[in-house]
Amino acid sequence: MRTRDHQFSVSSRCELLPYLISTPLGLSRKQAKDLLRFRAVTVKRMTAVRHDTQLEPGDVVTIAAGKQIPAASLERHGLKIIHLDDAVVVVDKRAGLLSMGSDGEKERTAHRILNEHLKALTKSPLQQAFIVHRLDRETSGLMMFARSRPIQAVLQQNWKDVTKKYLAVVEGAPPKAQGTIRDNLVESKSFRMHRVERGGERAITHYRVLRTCRDRSLVELTLETGRKNQIRVQMAGLGHPIVGDRKYGATSDPARRLALHSCELKFCHPVSGASMDFRSAISSRLMALIEPRGVARAK
Repeated sequence: MRTRDHQFSVSSRCELLPYLISTPLGLSRKQAKDLLRFRAVTVKRMTAVRHDTQLEPGDVVTIAAGKQIPAASLERHGLKIIHLDDAVVVVDKRAGLLSMGSDGEKERTAHRILNEHLKALTKSPLQQAFIVHRLDRETSGLMMFARSRPIQAVLQQNWKDVTKKYLAVVEGAPPKAQGTIRDNLVESKSFRMHRVERGGERAITHYRVLRTCRDRSLVELTLETGRKNQIRVQMAGLGHPIVGDRKYGATSDPARRLALHSCELKFCHPVSGASMDFRSAISSRLMALIEPRGVARAK
């Protein structure tokens, strides 16, 4: 059964954008602009409308409930849905895509792209995803979102029980094949994280060297805590910064990106309690960094 479109009759002269925000749907300014951008709004059956279109008394404004965005458009924007249910969304993010909006970028983020897809999928302009955690812009791989605020709260409260594994290509070879790194981290005024003797936030990472080739190593990292830039700071502190991480002391960038990938998320489903285990393979471009032939191909 098709969801019915929303129709509203204009009672006084005004512009379209503020009118959309004033409807009983409770649209935010961003949501209203998204509807206009995806041509989900018509005025007197005309779809070529702008935010400043003038409305007159008696005009009929229709918001399409069935407007859809092709799933393929997600991958064009650097995002792929790995799992979707009524409570949780797990996505695979491309390196270079922000997790959520910032002062410098509000449009092209994993959060916004996913929101637009969910609104189209559910045929509801009110649908949205809620952020559970972040990945650095330069980091690729798995991210989790909640489908409601209560689920978001449950996931964040139990975040320490979620298994979070990463793969990184680092410069050199750590002296021990495996170990645990414990630091206290603080953020400077320049937004750079630093290790300190006292104070700050406790950061714990378990690592295991999987392979060493020439002057680089592939390392598996399991987070016990989740501090900003935690893996990057701690590997640099060991004297083995992540390849491509100029911010924290890397001297090489052969892949033209940070060689860090979120490869596994394992958790108990917040509603069913079922064990959920998702994995994402590291790209061939990063794997080529530890092959004798170097960077063989881009992906």
